[in-house]
Amino acid sequence: MNAILKAFLCALVALPLAAASASIFTTAEPGLWEVSRTGSQPVKLCVGNTAMLAQFEHRNTRCSRSIIRDSGSAATVHYTCPGGDFGQSDLRLVTPRSLSIETQGISGAAPFKYTIQARRLGNCQNH
Repeated sequence: MNAILKAFLCALVALPLAAASASIFTTAEPGLWEVSRTGSQPVKLCVGNTAMLAQFEHRNTRCSRSIIRDSGSAATVHYTCPGGDFGQSDLRLVTPRSLSIETQGISGAAPFKYTIQARRLGNCQNH
């Protein structure tokens, strides 16, 4: 088999593998995001890692996250924080600049459960 044909076949085999490894967290880019929830004022966040949006309830706390599932258009993230707080979020990619996030868990010894909408506004600047 000549080298050109061999390279073509290798690239053809690798293509589906590359597509299967797409992540919701690489499709939704870091930057300035506006997070809104019914009954609350929108919050603007400069996000360096979009996985941080999964722990919106504990956004000011250093928590450890485990990605349970990531299909590229949807993901489930479980996280634990100091003091016994924790949460689990289901993220759905609406567009590369928009996410719907259902989150629930324990915050300050009380349960929480709500849905938020997050949309990317652009790059981070002083806001």
